[in-house]
Amino acid sequence: MLKSGVRRLPLRGADLVLMAHHPRWKGVELGHNTLLVVECDGPIESDRIARAWDRFLDVCPWPAARLRRSFPWGKLHWTAGARASLARPPLRRATITARAQLQRELTTELNIALAPRREAPARMLVVDDESAHPTPSSVLVLTWFHPLMDARGGENLLTHLNELDHHVDTTPRGDSPTAFVSEGDRRSLLQRSRIARSSLEYLRTLAPVPPVSAGGLPRPPGRACFRRQSLIAPYPTDQRAAQEICWRVALVGKAMSELWRRRNLDDVPCLLPISVDVRPKGELGPTFGNQLAFHFARFRSSETADVPALARMLRRQMADAVRDGQIEATQVAMEFLHYRPLSRMLQVLPWTVGGELFSFNCADLADWPNALAECFGRKVVNAYHIPVVPPRPGIGVFFNRCAGRNNIVVSWIEGVVSDAEAARIIEVIREGMGWIETDATMRGHALRAGPPGTG
Repeated sequence: MLKSGVRRLPLRGADLVLMAHHPRWKGVELGHNTLLVVECDGPIESDRIARAWDRFLDVCPWPAARLRRSFPWGKLHWTAGARASLARPPLRRATITARAQLQRELTTELNIALAPRREAPARMLVVDDESAHPTPSSVLVLTWFHPLMDARGGENLLTHLNELDHHVDTTPRGDSPTAFVSEGDRRSLLQRSRIARSSLEYLRTLAPVPPVSAGGLPRPPGRACFRRQSLIAPYPTDQRAAQEICWRVALVGKAMSELWRRRNLDDVPCLLPISVDVRPKGELGPTFGNQLAFHFARFRSSETADVPALARMLRRQMADAVRDGQIEATQVAMEFLHYRPLSRMLQVLPWTVGGELFSFNCADLADWPNALAECFGRKVVNAYHIPVVPPRPGIGVFFNRCAGRNNIVVSWIEGVVSDAEAARIIEVIREGMGWIETDATMRGHALRAGPPGTG
């Protein structure tokens, strides 16, 4: 029985999948961090952030909750006490004197693992860049324990905080209550169990052998690393093709196949999960809990040479999965992971027996929301996500778009790939998309305009 004032929020199925990625190495601290990095055009005041957190906790406790499991077989859940017992997530500041130092600060933040059983599952960092011209600027970093929410949930949380900052004396959404969490599935247990059983049967057909991966032999993971590049299209492009996930996965597959061939890996099928946001279209939707279902793409390294053909094949696979209801079914099936120990959650899939999960991770995190064109009174110049990837496969590629920039983030676990190999992955994608670096674009405009004074 719950004590008076105590609130509970069960983890969702997708949250449990993230939790189950790290059961192998006992006693090794494994991070589930994910970062939302927001570059602003001026300094951000700490007091504004603190006031927004305090007002948010008045209506929603989950950023200050703790992770609990009553029994080894009980449901993992978030627990929060009465408002008086809740403390705002911590905020710290750091200062850099050269833009190149930002990478070091973000890498450090990425590797300070959150321990949600003992502390809040979220925190903030403000990096003040004194080298910015004409005036200093700030980079706001929201860090959270990934099973708390997905990438869009992080954007939603920042949107709520930003709205509270803008509406100091009023409620941002009037009398309309905000749904911070999703409603439960109203279908009967019998219906859901039938859907889950059929989903499991389908998943067991996807990978007759363990998928190809650069992860290597199972071992305790090293530090989380990342490389990020912002690019733009130098000329009008077919935006539908450029933003389509199947095209991007095909390009990432081409880049990964180069890596696999250099390592003389067998031409066995590649398997990767493509996340599908289940929030209603056009709505902010729930913030907490990973609101995701999954589609599983399959191809071989030998099929990556023809990117357009591979993209068409991936598109057909996804269309078939939607038609057959398999994507929704994975969402239902993941909820039944509640009843398994963490160490056994993913062993229901035959290819995971040896520790392998997927070939790599890949996600398109879409466009930066218009509601966050400004953040805590400052214009947003760029924003991107940096998640820690699971030790197996140990590498992921993530896209998003903000303020005309196309961001590519390669995240990996130290020892899986080198920095040069991560840079090559970005270069293959850049070439395939026809993008160029922002600095190169500015030089190109200067050349077309002619040197100064030439008229």
